[in-house]
Amino acid sequence: MLPLPVPGAAAPRCFISWLVFLRAQGRFAYKLLHDLFANYSSALRPVEDTDRALNVTLQVTLSQIIDMDERNQVLTTYLWVRQTWLDAHLTWDKDEYGGIDSIRIPSSYVWRPDIILYNNADEHFGGSMETNVVLRSDGHIMWDSPAITKSSCRVDVSYFPFDGQQCSLTFGSWTYNGNQLDLRNQLDSGTLTDFVENVEWEVLGMPAARNVITYGCCSEPYPDVTYTLLLRRRASFYIFNLLLPCIMVSFLAPLGFYLPADSGEKVSLGVTVLLALTVFQLLVAESMPPSESVPLIGKYYIATMTMITASTALTIFIMNVHHCGPGARPVPPWARRLILHHMARLCCVYEVGESCKSPRRAPGGQAAVGDAEGAGDSPGEGQVGTEVPGCPWDHCLCHHDALLRNVGYIAGCFRRHRANQRRTGEWKKVAKVMDRFFMWVFFLMVFLMSVLVLGNAA
Repeated sequence: MLPLPVPGAAAPRCFISWLVFLRAQGRFAYKLLHDLFANYSSALRPVEDTDRALNVTLQVTLSQIIDMDERNQVLTTYLWVRQTWLDAHLTWDKDEYGGIDSIRIPSSYVWRPDIILYNNADEHFGGSMETNVVLRSDGHIMWDSPAITKSSCRVDVSYFPFDGQQCSLTFGSWTYNGNQLDLRNQLDSGTLTDFVENVEWEVLGMPAARNVITYGCCSEPYPDVTYTLLLRRRASFYIFNLLLPCIMVSFLAPLGFYLPADSGEKVSLGVTVLLALTVFQLLVAESMPPSESVPLIGKYYIATMTMITASTALTIFIMNVHHCGPGARPVPPWARRLILHHMARLCCVYEVGESCKSPRRAPGGQAAVGDAEGAGDSPGEGQVGTEVPGCPWDHCLCHHDALLRNVGYIAGCFRRHRANQRRTGEWKKVAKVMDRFFMWVFFLMVFLMSVLVLGNAA
């Protein structure tokens, strides 16, 4: 090519020569275009021997992942598709046309292979953009065209939100079989140098593979090139918005056992936590495809909701035990020994003035007898038939039978009242010990479930 004119005395002369050269190049290009397409048809496969297959090379560059619709299982991508082939009817001697080695013409002027995306999920089924092709003097054609594709992708959400997906993009000819068009991939993988990072998906690779398949409709083989897009989800968004709130809400459920039974909020706390987890479960279900595989976070929600339902049912049972009235039966000996002795020491449940390390009285033992005996001690009781010194038998009113019966009745009522209080207190202590025991059990269950979820994610 003639260099640009430089400043100086000969500048006008060089500039005129340069304009003449450009006009000559334009005339040669126009003449070349006219000579090439004078008797050319873009409807026929451009080969000299129709029995030989035309080699077409395909290379795909991934530019952007626009959307991954898990519910409809559709992947939307922005691709740059490069196709190269040899057109035997479009060759010329570049010396005869002013040294022109290549020209750029509309792609509609030449024959193009009908390479389409087999697993296309676009309802409009649009092809590539109508761009120019680069035609070289030896007949090689290179066609670069951008395309926004919607491809079907089988989404496996078993480990959501710590999942990875493998989505395939299969390109092949729709009408030409392997004996007419031989499709091959240029590189072993798709190009990712110009990829725009996605906020949700991380691209691990894009390997390419050539397949030759014989379909049931036809006996001829059909080659295709399949690019497998290896994706891994960025789970930070779902960890902070779905998983951590669920874990924190789950740790609130065992605290319902720690609330005093007389507060009236034990069952309300369990129901509130259950409703909160139900809302999170609905948020996950809206974005997941309706399939038999339950996502990992969904399993965690279901297990946590089952645990909270069980804790609410146990809370109702323990409240019933706590509110046992005076008419309740005494605490059975096995429950007294297991709950009031062993489990109470294990859970450090003690009365006022006691501690976990202080010696405990034998439940139902001498303390109860002492209380009964103490309750039975009343003025004048147990003294019938004994004389009071200095008090004549015939003149002392305290020995009258009616007064003794009244005093005995009052003492009996007092003893029964003390016995009912002691029995009610024992049942309340049983409920308190059971509350503390199940609180630690459910804390351990929540912790183990959280560890299992994170372990499966790893």
